[in-house]
Amino acid sequence: MRELVVLGTASQAPTRTRHHNGYFLRFDDQGLLFDPGEGTQRQMLLAGIPVSAVTRLCLTHLHGDHCLGVPGVLQRISLDQVAHPVHAHFPASGQEYFSRLRYASSYLERGEIAEHPHAADGPVAPGLEVARLEHPVEAFGYRLTEPDGVRMLPDELARAGITGPRVRELQARGELDGVTLEQVSAPRPGQVVAFVMDTRLCAGVYALADGADMLVIESTFLHAEADLAHTYGHLTAREAATVAAECGVRTLVLTHFSQRYTDPTAFEREAREVFAGELHVAEDLMRIPVPPRLSR
Repeated sequence: MRELVVLGTASQAPTRTRHHNGYFLRFDDQGLLFDPGEGTQRQMLLAGIPVSAVTRLCLTHLHGDHCLGVPGVLQRISLDQVAHPVHAHFPASGQEYFSRLRYASSYLERGEIAEHPHAADGPVAPGLEVARLEHPVEAFGYRLTEPDGVRMLPDELARAGITGPRVRELQARGELDGVTLEQVSAPRPGQVVAFVMDTRLCAGVYALADGADMLVIESTFLHAEADLAHTYGHLTAREAATVAAECGVRTLVLTHFSQRYTDPTAFEREAREVFAGELHVAEDLMRIPVPPRLSR
């Protein structure tokens, strides 16, 4: 299963209708928890996500609305005695804050948390890379990339007389009885999911979003407040949607809304001025499937 579960959509401060920031990406056997704000543990409960589903904790930066849920999540990992290690990724400049969050109170630590602070663009785990963003504190966005694969063609397999377990043997060897894998398959591009939080427009935003099947991106302000957005290191809905359009994004998820706005449809209207693809204005506890793979 590949889906995004939105745990919260508010920037800076929660509102009566929007919980603090937080996102869970289920990607096959991986579970990536991005930027858990205050109270994320309860939101996960409401969404039906056990803490044992988390394999990676990914923080873009160490502002409170993106990390104050870390203590509860980590302590719950120990309470539930999660059997697998959970890998924590965060900017190295925030090490002191992460250490405080990890040990914010006394508890019996039974979970295995592997810390992976990063200080530069590039890979941080197999298939996962980061790029620097532009915010008042050091921030990085994330890009999850599935390796390219192949799609088997049933008609071609039948013509070649390859069936059952011999299909897997062909896939493993690349050639079987004079039949090559290329003759009975087609390229299948790997999927890409990008996660961009607090930032001004910068090169990192475009690098992360390029060709993404799903882009989860902040749109803290509407474009009427573009100057304010730039001052505080944020994007407008129009800017986020323009990035998506220029980068060929298939599914756009807008989130991280300022508490000054009470009408979510305003973000949709503004984004639609420049983006024609699948669009979601995120709401708390919304579930959004990663779109099906494309075939070349």
